[in-house]
Amino acid sequence: MRPWMWAALALLALPPLLVVLSGWRLRLSLPDQTPGTQDERLAALLAGEQLVPPPPLPPEVFARAQAEGLAVEIVSADRRWELLDAGFRQRLLAVYKAMREQGYEMVLLEGYRSPERQAMLQRQGPQVTQAGPMQSYHQHGLAADSAFLRDGRLVISESDPWALQGYELFGRESERYGLRWGGRWRMRDYGHVELAGAEKKAAASPGG
Repeated sequence: MRPWMWAALALLALPPLLVVLSGWRLRLSLPDQTPGTQDERLAALLAGEQLVPPPPLPPEVFARAQAEGLAVEIVSADRRWELLDAGFRQRLLAVYKAMREQGYEMVLLEGYRSPERQAMLQRQGPQVTQAGPMQSYHQHGLAADSAFLRDGRLVISESDPWALQGYELFGRESERYGLRWGGRWRMRDYGHVELAGAEKKAAASPGG
């Protein structure tokens, strides 16, 4: 082949070669895009956020709700957030935050429950709870009962369409954060969530 033909071939091959080399250099300069990198960074950011419990409501709010005919006595229920397991507390507060952003203000009705109170509730019948003392996650700070606050009043009954929609949303948000929702049980407990099993070495059975 004549020399001028070799030169022509070289000129024709040069542009594709430059494109390949440029792409190779571009790939070397790109940041790491491997799967999971962004999720890990996001998880690391969220891990540093510690949500703070809301201020307690006046006792009259619960007394008024009790006077309106609740089946379960809530006035003397324990609503101290600090008695809940730290991991469970953060998940529940994250659910409350998500609910607030969608128009539902949540209220903690009961968190930790003493074995004596559990026994008292069990005596009221299976429609209240089937769990005896030390058979509920409440005794381990791993369960909570919640309701809604609307216009300064507690809304607990699922017969209210607004509340029923809220309970269903509460269930979905709770499950997103790894909580078990009582609304899926055979005897539905719409306001109840719990963090069970491996999170604590507690020989407990499900139940309000």
